[in-house]
Formats: sequence, structure tokens, C-alpha cells
Amino acid sequence: MFTVREKEKISVKVFSSHIPAVEYVAQRIVSRIKAKEEAGQTCVLGLATGSTPIKLYQRLVQLHKEGQVSFKNVVTFNLDEYYPMAPETYQSYHRFMHEHLFNHIDIPRENVNIPDGTVAIDDVQSYCEAYDAKILHYGGIDIQILGIGRTGHIGFNEPGSSMKSRTRLVTLDQRTRNDAASDFFGLEFVPLKAITMGVSTILAAREVYLMAWGEGKAKIVAKAVEGPMTDEVPSTFLQAHEKAEIVIDEPAAAELTRMKAPWLVMPCDWKNIELVKKAVVWLATRTKKAILKLTNGDYQDNGLGELLTFYHTAYSINLMVFNLIQRTITGWPGGKPNEDDQHRPVKKTPFPKRVIIFSPHPDDDVISMGGTFIRLVDQKHEVHVAYQTSGNIAVSDSDALRHLDFVRGLGRVVHFDEKDHVGKLEEDLLEYIKNKTQGTVERGEMLSIKGLIRKSEAVAACRYVGIPADRAHFLDLPFYETGKVEKKPLGQEDIDIVKKFLQKIKPDMIFAAGDLTDPHGTHRVCFFALIGALKSLRDNKEAEDWLPNADLWLYRGAWQEWDIDQIQMAVPLSPDEVLKKRNAIFKHQSQKDFPMFPGNDKREFWMRAEDRNRGTANTYNTLGFPEYEAIEAFVRYQY
Repeated sequence: MFTVREKEKISVKVFSSHIPAVEYVAQRIVSRIKAKEEAGQTCVLGLATGSTPIKLYQRLVQLHKEGQVSFKNVVTFNLDEYYPMAPETYQSYHRFMHEHLFNHIDIPRENVNIPDGTVAIDDVQSYCEAYDAKILHYGGIDIQILGIGRTGHIGFNEPGSSMKSRTRLVTLDQRTRNDAASDFFGLEFVPLKAITMGVSTILAAREVYLMAWGEGKAKIVAKAVEGPMTDEVPSTFLQAHEKAEIVIDEPAAAELTRMKAPWLVMPCDWKNIELVKKAVVWLATRTKKAILKLTNGDYQDNGLGELLTFYHTAYSINLMVFNLIQRTITGWPGGKPNEDDQHRPVKKTPFPKRVIIFSPHPDDDVISMGGTFIRLVDQKHEVHVAYQTSGNIAVSDSDALRHLDFVRGLGRVVHFDEKDHVGKLEEDLLEYIKNKTQGTVERGEMLSIKGLIRKSEAVAACRYVGIPADRAHFLDLPFYETGKVEKKPLGQEDIDIVKKFLQKIKPDMIFAAGDLTDPHGTHRVCFFALIGALKSLRDNKEAEDWLPNADLWLYRGAWQEWDIDQIQMAVPLSPDEVLKKRNAIFKHQSQKDFPMFPGNDKREFWMRAEDRNRGTANTYNTLGFPEYEAIEAFVRYQY
């Protein structure tokens, strides 16, 4: 057995969420600034951009406003900048840093250093050498903050970067450009190059904190921490730094051995049945055997001897876990009436149930749980869908104009627009589109048109599934309505809207998105809006007549899927239901073929959903369960 220390080649701190993790790093920074200030010295910080450090910068700003820290003795050096890139451009890291940090603290402007994306190409090399020299002039970096890219890059040190590399101009990896495409409104607009601090420059810092949040970073974090040191994964070079620390939340830690297979690195409490289930599924997957075929030797040969000792025989363990997983499978996601429900995931009463499906975007409901949605309707439950955001920015300008063309033509046919107001608006918007720049706030009329397109598609899908239009509810949460890719933080107004809606419907059962790795974090904000509303209702005892019996089930599918050992309800789909689900997704025509924000997965959303649903069914089958066409999976969430 390895120990955690032997398996993990960098110090790792795992926190329950990003909030205490951010607080930990913020306090380390504040302590270093104060210590330097007391010594009459300058504190030098190396800073990163991207979504990961935003919460850290928000916390530092808050601490500054509370009078707990001053940045007057701080000099900063940013990791990187796209090239070429003007500082006022929407995607510029100059704009990012000033918007999120520098405009809100008392750092002298001459102390801010960010690579210049406007340097003439012939001068880039000398500029980069001067950047490194300036860091040395200030005595080196005291604390370096890092995120981690999908390729394992730190800064823009892409795979193949040398451990000895210094600040330089680099060509971006295609995967990095794909990940940035949504921020640039298309891959074709993403720069091919960037200026970045080198690996050697980063490793010269006295302390390094690499932060990562969410399931989407779990696999690359595990490679950085447990994998061999290699230039194919530049973040592994941090293994050579004596004071490098990986600071992550539990979802980002999911692929570390201590989380994925803790029995390999530490003693385990085998009274924990969920842990036993996790271990047996892991063992069956590792040995490529059905659960009921696992032997005593399989347990002993794969680090699970203690589990075997605790339960005496492989057969007793196998049977227990097989029964646990078998009980997750149900064709009655709203409960089966007139049946013993002792071992069913959902209680049979009340029947029919009043159900709410919370959908962050107007198509997440059918993409992620369309088959279960159909099943609930077919089984006569009263299903409501709450579309939490308008999804308006995900509609292309060409789609908006196409719909305007239709309305203009309809006006001529039925004579409701004799003065051609629609035509004038269309011409006005054509001129606007021609002149607009990336990252600017979308015009109100254009946002309204795009929002109406998404709403009409959602209603069409609901009608196809079998519920009337008045059960499709559009919450239009304010955090989303900025007209830009970048959204506002979750606010009390968002929570109150969800709370009011819940009180109106009084559901017996709630479904919500549990895949929180969508590119812009909308799923995550929508999830916490719902949780905030439910906790408020619970704590204030405002919904005693329905809340105690309303289970919350989380679905996935658009961006990721649940692991088998996590699943608490598995709903099998027939071939006909898979096809009907696909057709429901196709009602969202504006998202078909070329969605605006596909993330790093080239497949269309219906393809992703079907592949994941079939993958889940295949995994159940290889574990020894019946063969199904597809399975949608759910996890009960305790709030």
C-alpha cells in the first residue's frame, strides 16, 4: 500500500468548497504582504487570470475595503497575455485584472506589470528578457498564483515547454484555443500566440499556489499531482518546487487516489456502505468482471484484503452491493403506485406527483433528462419546467435575423405591419451587427429577439413531450441578463425569484442540474440559487406543508455524467424513448449543428447525451445487470 504522501508528489490541500480554499490562499497573501510591510520591503505577487482566481481577487478586494490589508507596498507581475492583444480589448488580461482587482485596491499603477500584447514582433524577445529582469530587480516573486489548463498548462506553458523556459512568445495549443473560443465568440477569433512567463520563471517564486475548482479539473489535477514529471504536462514541474501547494475543492480532487480509491493509500471505515459500493464497482471495473463473479482472490490481489476480512467472503460483499445497485433501477421515476416501495428510490405516494424540473438554460431539461421527463408525463404526473435563464446570448445574430425575416413576411401576409416596423428594425440591426465589436453589451432589442427564440423553442419541446405551454415557466434570473458572456454574481433577487416560484407550485419532487462544469458557470449559479431558496424556506419554516417531503434529484448529461457508485436512481430508456428524447432536443433549432458555446466537446448536445446515456447502460450491463438501450442517472441531494 502506498501512503498519500508517497502517491501525491506535491502538497495538496482539499477543501469542502472553493470558499474556504480561497480564504486560505487570501490569508497567505495578506500575511506575506503585512510581513513585508513591517520589514519595510516590497511584496512581489505573481498573478493569474481566468475564472479560477476571480473569487480570490474578490476576497482580496473585500479584505482591502475592510481595512485589513493595503497594497501600497505590493508589486505584481501577471503570468501572460494573448498576442497580439490591445489592452482595452474585451478578452485582454489587462482589462480582466483591472476589472477584477486593480481598480478596487490601492496598488500604485506603476507597480502593476502585465505582458504587453501590443509590442512589435521584432521587439518581443527583448521585451520578454526585460520582463524577467524586472522581476529579478524586485527580488523575485514572493507568492505565485496559478490556475491549471485542460492540457496541464500553467500560464501559457503548453505541452512541450521546457522546465528551463523563461518569459517568451509561444504558440497556443489547439485545445487551449478551443477552450477559449466561447470567450472570443468563435475559434477563428482566438489569437494563435501569447506572451507567457516561462516554467523556470514560475519555479523561481518562493511560494506557489495552484488553485482549481470543479469536476472539470479533476483529471488534470490528478496528473499534475500523481503523474510523472514530464514536459507533456507542464504543471508536473511543480513537483520540483519545495513550497508548491495545490489548493482545490472536493470536486477537483475527485480523481486523486485518496478520493477515487482511498483503500490504496489509507485505512478505510468499511462500515460505510457507500464506500463499500464504491470499492466493489472500482474492483469490478478494474478486473473487467461482473460484480457477482468477483472472487476472494480479486479482492486480495487488488488492495481490498481489509474489506474481505471485514465481510468474510467475496460472495457476501458481492451480493450486498449487487442488491444496492439493482435497487437504483426503476422505470417509475415518480414512484410506482400500489407497490411495495421499501427498496425503491422514490416513494409511491403521493401519486401523481407535482414535479418541477429546473433547467439552467432553455434546453438542459431535454438534453439531460428528456427520457425521464417523457416518462413522468406519460405516467400522469403534473410536470412543470422552470427555465432559470433566457439563454439569449447563445443565439447567433443570423438566427435572430432569420426570425425577423419570418415576422416581416408574416406581416405582409396578414397585414399586421403595414408601416413595416419589423423591416425597419431588421435594417437597423443589420447595421448594428456590422459595426459591433466583440464583448460589447448586446442591444436590448437583439437580446429580446434572441430570448424569444429560446422561449419558443422550449415551449415547442414541452408541447412535444406532452405538457401544456402554461407549465413552462421562464424565471429570467437577473444575474444572467448582462448582455455579455460574463455574468453578475448570484444575488438575493435571484434567490427570491426561485423561492417565490417554489411556493407557487409546492412541488412533491424537484429535479435540477448537477453538472456544474459548463463553460461559463451558469449551471453552478443556477444550482446555488435553488439551494439558497430551499434553505431559506427550510430555515424560516415557510414551507412546512410541502418542503419536508420534496426530494431534490440532480441530473447530468450535457457536460458530464455521474459515476456508477454515485447513482441513486437509474431510469432505463427504450429505443423509442431515446428517439423521442432526441426529437425533443431537436426542437431547439438555434442550438443545432453549431451551438455558440459548445465547450471543449465537438459533439452536438444530443450526441453527448445519447453517448453518456448509452455509456451508463453499458456499464450497468458489464457489472452484471440487464442490458438496456440507455439509462439516465440521478443523485439525491440533501440540502
